Amino acid sequence: QVQLVESGGGLVQAGGSLRLSCAASGRIFSTYAMGWFRQAPGKEREFVAAISWSSPNTWYTYYSTSVKGRFGVSAERGKDTVYLQMNSLKPEDTAVYYCAAAQLRPYYCSGCYQSDREYQYWGQGTQVTVSL
Repeated sequence: QVQLVESGGGLVQAGGSLRLSCAASGRIFSTYAMGWFRQAPGKEREFVAAISWSSPNTWYTYYSTSVKGRFGVSAERGKDTVYLQMNSLKPEDTAVYYCAAAQLRPYYCSGCYQSDREYQYWGQGTQVTVSL
């Protein structure tokens, strides 16, 4: 059973930055790609970013158009942890952010990892609030 624990959420002013972390139980990165989703009140959960690998030193990143250029996803394999660096935050980024694990495709896969139906395991979420 894969367990995922997010941390790093909080309250930040517009234009500020936050870094979210997602700690995974065990060495799962050889089997799973990792994604970040968010859900704002009254809205559906939406894809934010994902990271996958074809080897320990070759990874691929995927972003939604709404965060591309502002957010960065990365991983520290030795710590089984994935990060979401969020810069230039806007009030519309306010949401609960979730990390999730999806079956890994060991190649760059355009259009993959963007549906929550691809993901088998989910964390509990961490709240991010961006004020004006």
